[in-house]
Amino acid sequence: MSSKPRAFFETYTKDFTKEDLGKLFTYETPEAYRFFARGVNTAELEGLPRHRRALKYLQGFFLAFTMRLSPARRVIYGLALTACVVGMLQLFNGLGIMSMRMPFPLNFVRVGVPGPVFADGTVWLLVGFLLMNLLVLLEVADRLSLKRDLEVAREIQQAMLPDGMWSGPGVEAFGLTRPANTVGGDFYDILPQQDGRVIVALGDVAGKASPAALLMALLLAMMRTLVDEGLTVAALVTRLNTQVGKHAPPSRFITLFVASYDPPTGQLEFVNAGQTPPLLRRRNGTIERLTTGGIALGMFEGSRYDAGAAHLEPGDALVMYSDGITEADDPTGAPFDEAGLERTLALYPGAFPEATAASVGQAIFDAVERHRRDSRLGDDLSVLVLSRVRNSVARTQPAGV
Repeated sequence: MSSKPRAFFETYTKDFTKEDLGKLFTYETPEAYRFFARGVNTAELEGLPRHRRALKYLQGFFLAFTMRLSPARRVIYGLALTACVVGMLQLFNGLGIMSMRMPFPLNFVRVGVPGPVFADGTVWLLVGFLLMNLLVLLEVADRLSLKRDLEVAREIQQAMLPDGMWSGPGVEAFGLTRPANTVGGDFYDILPQQDGRVIVALGDVAGKASPAALLMALLLAMMRTLVDEGLTVAALVTRLNTQVGKHAPPSRFITLFVASYDPPTGQLEFVNAGQTPPLLRRRNGTIERLTTGGIALGMFEGSRYDAGAAHLEPGDALVMYSDGITEADDPTGAPFDEAGLERTLALYPGAFPEATAASVGQAIFDAVERHRRDSRLGDDLSVLVLSRVRNSVARTQPAGV
């Protein structure tokens, strides 16, 4: 073997071991078989003759495997299988006497055996096709197992967030989030306090999917613990920045908007740590942006965060949102942008008559969906709406714990 092919071969097989090969056939293949075999309805096989039972089982196993593929991939796989069968038929030369080597104590002898005769090389093509199918089966089983784990993780993540609408005397809050993948890094929280105040927060972990979801869970746990200490919002964000710097990877940071709202007075104290500026939509239709704060959490140790203040009148609403809302693209690549968000808020004239926090939040989500249509979601979508209402109502849904 010349030097270049040898170098390629050594690179290709440098981490290959006999143990890996043994594990492939003794553990991974049986595990994949059992995974798909669970999709076979064995009750239909009872009472059938042996040959029909075997064919029925193979049919059920084939469907259990292929129906786990997406429709387009399932069609492509079916075409590939059909092409293989057609190719085998074209290589078929008819029935005849096949030459086979039979082992004997002293040597090997060839004997003639009746059977189908194929062109030379057909067996190797068939073996290659079967091995490729084995690899596809193993990969699909791995991906489906991972998908199932991610779906469980999504259920846990959703359970960590406040559930639906929350309302208290003179105040309503509603949050909604949709991850771009199975799990995401956007989060929000609604934390009623013993003194009557309500802490609301919306944030975005840099990145998407599982790594962002893990950091999101970490920050929620830290924030809910620190809130019980009765800190000001500036002190709370400062402590969170310290903890994120200690526990998050250096390449990760978290944007966060936190506000403390006092329903009887309408006073709002807030800190914006690198988050897209929330919109304070006044009852007369004017819009203010809340930017006071500092940089994102986890970027620099000892960062300073300043608190801002605002006052909410009955009919005013604070709309917090992640950058996935304004950056959602339509099929032509045009973003929803802040202009789209402001157009949506303009649908509610005056003092938001008949507009609950839930209806405003849902209207924003619906507007984004209409804008992007079938285009792929590039980032998580999150909205949190806090509104001051005239009527005093009792708390209706549990918020964050």
